[in-house]
Amino acid sequence: MTTGAKVASRPTFRRLLVTLGVAGSLLIAGATIRAASIWAATQAPLTVAPVSVESVQRALEAERTRSAELQSQLDTLSSSTSQLRSALLEAQARAGTDQTTAEELRASLTAAQAKLTKLEAALAAAAKKSAASTRTSTVSAGSGGGSDDGGAEPFDD
Repeated sequence: MTTGAKVASRPTFRRLLVTLGVAGSLLIAGATIRAASIWAATQAPLTVAPVSVESVQRALEAERTRSAELQSQLDTLSSSTSQLRSALLEAQARAGTDQTTAEELRASLTAAQAKLTKLEAALAAAAKKSAASTRTSTVSAGSGGGSDDGGAEPFDD
């Protein structure tokens, strides 16, 4: 029976050793985790308290209000943009009409200047002809010698 007692005691002894080994591993793992948490706490301390749910909800509501205001401003800007676009199109149409009117006025002015130039030339020619006929009548009146007007100018008023 000595052989049988040795065999029976061996599995019990092995179980005891395995149990002690597992328990020791768990204790070492726990100590490692604790040491790591202490090390992390000293390296990066939590100086600011975590944000509360209420403060997050207040901030969310404030951002929603701000978003609504920005949307309102965006709608106003969109409306203003469409009004400006409409005014720009109208101004471009007026500019086109004004351009056409200006070109017509330039053509009319050019024609009027041409007529004025012709009239001035005609007046200058008429003035020369009138001056020439006045000289001719004065010369013929002076050379005839028998006029009753006593040598007066023919166009005395």
